[in-house]
Amino acid sequence: MWTLLIERAAHMLRTREPITLRALVAGTGVSTMAVYTYFGGMDGMWKALRQEGFTRLGARLARVPVSDDPVRDLTALVAAYLRNALEHPDLYRVMFDATFDLEDAQAADSTLEYLVQAAARGRAAGRFRPDVVPLELATQSWVIGHGLVSLVATGPLPVATLDHGILLLAALFASAGDDPDRCRRSVERGWAQHPPGAR
Repeated sequence: MWTLLIERAAHMLRTREPITLRALVAGTGVSTMAVYTYFGGMDGMWKALRQEGFTRLGARLARVPVSDDPVRDLTALVAAYLRNALEHPDLYRVMFDATFDLEDAQAADSTLEYLVQAAARGRAAGRFRPDVVPLELATQSWVIGHGLVSLVATGPLPVATLDHGILLLAALFASAGDDPDRCRRSVERGWAQHPPGAR
C-alpha cells in the first residue's frame, strides 16, 4: 500500500497532475484514510516521497565500485547521480524541495558522503593537493552534476548537454592538483562507467 501510493504520487508528478488527497487515491482502490494511516496526511506523503528519492540515489551510488583510481570513482559517482536523476525525474524534483523535511535528516548527507570518501582517497593518493578539503571538492562535484542535470531533467536542454560534465569535472579536478592528462583519462573512464545519457 505504501509503495503503491508513493509510485502513484511519483507518476502524478511526472505527468504534471495536481496532487490532492482524492486525486492521489483515485483508481487505486485505496481509501483516503490510507494516506493518513501510512503517512499521517499529505505533508507526510511528501516527506516520504522526498525520502524515497534519496533512498534510491543512495542505492545507486552504493553500486558504484571502488577502484584504485579515486578520480575515476569520483567521476563515476557524479555520473551515477546524473543517471539516477534522469531515471527518476519526478522524485528528483521533490528531493530538493526543502518545503518538507526528510524522515531521515541524514539521508542527503549520506549520499554526499560517497563523493567525500572518493575525494579523500584522491587526496591520500596524491591526486589532489594536501590542502584540498574533501567535503568542498565533493560539494563542487555535486554542484556541477546538479546544475547539468537540472537543465536537462527539468529544463530546456538536450541530454547531450550532460557530456559537458567531462570537461567541467576534469577542469575541477585538475585545479585541485591532478595532472591534467591523467585527470582527463580518469574522468573519461569514470563517465563511461555510468554514461548519464545512455538509454
